[in-house]
Amino acid sequence: MYVVFRRPGTIRNIPGPPSPSWIFGHTLQLILPTRYGEHEFGWQKSYGAVYRLKDCFGQDRLMVADPAALHYIVNSPHFKFSPMLENLAYLLYGPKSLVSVPVEEHKSLRAALNVGFTAAAVRSYHSIFEKAASRLTEELHNSSSTTIDICPLLSFATLSTIGEAVLGQSPEELGEELIRNNLEIVAVAASHSRQQILAEAILSYLPAWLFRAAAHLPTPTLKTVRDAKRLAYELGNRIVQEKLVAARDGLDTDGDVFGVLLGMDGSGTTKNGLPGDVVAAQTALFLIAGQETTATTLVLGLRELSRLPEFQANLRSEIMANTGNIAYDSMPLLNSFIKESLRMFPILPIDDRIAREDTIIPLSEKITLSTGEEISQIVIEKGQIVSIAIAAFQRLESRWGKDAHEFNPNRWLQGSAYKGAEALGPYANLLSFLGGPHSCLGWRFAIFEMQIFICELVRQFSFALPEDDTVRIRLINTLTPMMSNGQKGAPLIVSRIS
Repeated sequence: MYVVFRRPGTIRNIPGPPSPSWIFGHTLQLILPTRYGEHEFGWQKSYGAVYRLKDCFGQDRLMVADPAALHYIVNSPHFKFSPMLENLAYLLYGPKSLVSVPVEEHKSLRAALNVGFTAAAVRSYHSIFEKAASRLTEELHNSSSTTIDICPLLSFATLSTIGEAVLGQSPEELGEELIRNNLEIVAVAASHSRQQILAEAILSYLPAWLFRAAAHLPTPTLKTVRDAKRLAYELGNRIVQEKLVAARDGLDTDGDVFGVLLGMDGSGTTKNGLPGDVVAAQTALFLIAGQETTATTLVLGLRELSRLPEFQANLRSEIMANTGNIAYDSMPLLNSFIKESLRMFPILPIDDRIAREDTIIPLSEKITLSTGEEISQIVIEKGQIVSIAIAAFQRLESRWGKDAHEFNPNRWLQGSAYKGAEALGPYANLLSFLGGPHSCLGWRFAIFEMQIFICELVRQFSFALPEDDTVRIRLINTLTPMMSNGQKGAPLIVSRIS
């Protein structure tokens, strides 16, 4: 347990904006801005890639967008998830999920789970992705309106791909209660208030056992979380038992991630697979973390595509020219669009870490302290919260150019995208899928899914913004498109291609 009030650390001389409040510090400006990044990107411009903020109750937080520092933090054993993130992962996903197991178990479990998400494994889910994309385009064709909120459609489409490709279950087999609860979890994640921020700040200093005991309080939000974990546990166990029975009967059950993880080969037998309870324990993680992240990235990308009619037309021509046996990775416009969507809109724009022990963070560029001293590394004390400023890094003008805050897919074609010495994330040197030992297990799954969905959507439809567009991107736990009525949504004018 880390005490609430730490002595002033070695970061106290790193410049940063003045704190507007002792109780909230900069938290409200960082987490609840009217418009995504309006304070954070301004602070970065004023103070550089590393600066100091205040958390609730006057505690120091180090914001880091420096590439060398980020590389060190995400790969170093000296940092771990903050206590709040650890507790939330435990509550939502359970103690045996990949994000909750102790560090000494994480590496081996991740290696075992990775067999379901290799490039070859992901390619085998191609027909499942295509079927979900076809259902999505059929819904658009059948719509009686040309102005369509694409958020719920993409949410259901990505949920169906997770259900079928990972669990081997159709949307109908997932069950109405689980689908409804999944939507409730998304709604909970898309809501945040001053009271919640203050409560989380207080809870973050509680011992883990007390925090987890508080999760049984009879509040609507906690009930939704408990129901999500229960439903996922029941579903996962049912699927595992069904597959084991099928394997004993000699049936082929290796067409999805669960079948692969259980070690089921084409003869319907199990060999060298993970224990069933371990596979089942990943259900909540796959359902929640793997669904809405991809859906929202697609939504935000399509909104930007609506602003670029010329690029949209060129992308459609590229897709049409590759109709049939498509080599998705060989389509430059398609992949530049996906990379730029991920660069501009990392769903988790800030991720907190806490120092396990005293350590030293290297810097790409020197910073000047308030004392006038220049430093090329930062001494960090045990217990210090460090924020991985993903969105800020991906908009550094020194790395991405003067137009770093503009959506410009051509930067990936012109060679002006960042090519630093530090290998950060697993895809395109971006941190949208994080990096190091905790990078997103399913990043190939997400990229392939986006490639297929975009090809189907853009081939059959054109997209434009409504004249009265009022959607704003808000940072509410994750990036979320919000309509003027305060609800999540992103209406677009969707027109059929004749």
